[in-house]
Amino acid sequence: MAFVLAQDDMADELLTQSPLALLIGMVLDQQIPMEKAFRGPYLLSQRLNGTLDAGQIASMDPIELETAFTAKPAIHRFPSAMSKRVMAICRVVSDSYGGQAERIWSEARDGLDLFERINSLPGFGPDKTRIFIALLGKQVGLTQQDWREVSTPFGNEGTHMSVADIVNLETLAAVRDFKQEMKRRHKQTAAR
Repeated sequence: MAFVLAQDDMADELLTQSPLALLIGMVLDQQIPMEKAFRGPYLLSQRLNGTLDAGQIASMDPIELETAFTAKPAIHRFPSAMSKRVMAICRVVSDSYGGQAERIWSEARDGLDLFERINSLPGFGPDKTRIFIALLGKQVGLTQQDWREVSTPFGNEGTHMSVADIVNLETLAAVRDFKQEMKRRHKQTAAR
């Protein structure tokens, strides 16, 4: 399956072909529009001579990586903080998984192990972990039979709650509608 998260053919192709790009996109997916977050890995790869390599990024001079993030257009709303987070996640991928991001999920024994592996990554908390597991399960094809349980509610079938559910423009609109409704409800609750 080809991703449509960046809404840009070349960026989505990179997400489809590179597990590291997908992982970096998920890291960047906060406080900016989803499409911009998932275009980030492609833009970063272009600024790093056309490649994304965990070992290369992990061993870069932090100022060089920050410069790649801050060059116009900036990769993220908070380019300095995100360059540090991406470097940290690339260190984990390089040191613990031989530079192969997909080993994080492909070698997990079961859903709980998968949850613990992802939740321990820099930039991931419980909800982001559940969303990423749901994305992997729904669109990449996880082998762990219990991935839906550890990704609830985002792994539930027939939902339009997160990036995990976006497969075309219609589901993108449905996810946006869901998020807007959640924001509206949150504001109403906070106003009481």
